[in-house]
Amino acid sequence: MTVSASRPPHLVSGLLLACAGSIAFSGKAIIVKLAYRHGVDAVTLIMYRMLFALPMFLALAWWATYRQGVGAKAPLTRKDWLGILGLGVTGYYLASFLDFWGLSYISASLERLILYLNPTLVLLLGWLLYGRRISATQAVAMAVSYAGVLLVFGHEADFAGPGAALGALLVFLSAISYAIYLVYSGEMVKRLGSMRLVGLATSVACLLCLLQFVLLRPLSAAEVAPEVIWLSVLNAIACTFAPVIMVMMAIERIGAGLAAQTGMIGPMSTIAMGVLILDEPFNGWIVAGTVLVVSGVFLVTRFGGQAAQPKQD
Repeated sequence: MTVSASRPPHLVSGLLLACAGSIAFSGKAIIVKLAYRHGVDAVTLIMYRMLFALPMFLALAWWATYRQGVGAKAPLTRKDWLGILGLGVTGYYLASFLDFWGLSYISASLERLILYLNPTLVLLLGWLLYGRRISATQAVAMAVSYAGVLLVFGHEADFAGPGAALGALLVFLSAISYAIYLVYSGEMVKRLGSMRLVGLATSVACLLCLLQFVLLRPLSAAEVAPEVIWLSVLNAIACTFAPVIMVMMAIERIGAGLAAQTGMIGPMSTIAMGVLILDEPFNGWIVAGTVLVVSGVFLVTRFGGQAAQPKQD
C-alpha cells in the first residue's frame, strides 16, 4: 500500500503546521510576562505588538484579495465593512487587550487554560443565540473543563492574592469576546475567505490599539526599555502573524477539526515555557487542572463540530 493510499495527502505537514502554530500562539503569554518585568503597561505593550503586526496583516489582506488578479475577489460592500469592523473589535481588539490586561495579574499557565475554554463558550453561545442543542456528553465535558480551571485558579489565588480573581475575569472576558467572533464570522469567511477576513479584521484591531494608546497615554509613554521593543517585534512576528498563517495552512491540509485537536498541545507548551522561562510554579494541582481542561475540551471539540475551536490569539 502506498503512502498516499494509507493516509490523506499532506497529513504530516498539516499536523506539524498545526503543532507549530499552537506552540507559537502559546508563546505570546510568555513574551507578555517577560515584557511586564520592564515596567510597561498593557495599553502600551499591546500598542507595540499591533504596531509591528499591522504591516504584515495589511500585506496579508492585499495578497488574499489580489493574488488571483485585480478584481478576482468580490468587492467589499458597506455591510462587509461593518462586519469586518465588528469582528475586528470582538475577535482581535477586545480579545487581545483583555488578555494582555489579565496577564498582568495571573500566570501564563492559568491564562492559557482559561482561553482554552473557548470551544465551550462557542457551544454556549450557539445554544443561547440559535437554540442549538447541547448533548449530555458535551455538558459533562464542559463541566470537567471548568472544574479544571477552578482547580488551577484556587491554587493560584493562594500565592497571587486578590489580583488573581480580576486577572482570571479579564482573560475569561477575552475568551468570550473571541467566541463571539467565531460565532459570527462563519458567513463572512464563506464570502471573503479566511485569509482575507483575518487580514482585514486584524488590521482594524491594530488601528484600534494604536488609537487607544493615543487617547489614553501621553506620547512620552512610548519611551520604553529596548527589551520591550524587541519582545514586541518577536511577539508580532513569531506569536501573532506567523501562527495565523501556519494554522490556516494546517486547516487547508487536515481540516478545522483535526487542527483544533492538535492545538491541545498549546496549554502544555505554555505551562512548560512558564516553568522553564518564567519560573512559574509547577505541581500536582496544575497537572490535574490541565488534564481536566484538555480532556473536557477534547470531548467538546470531538462532538461539537468544526465551529468549536480553541482560542489561539
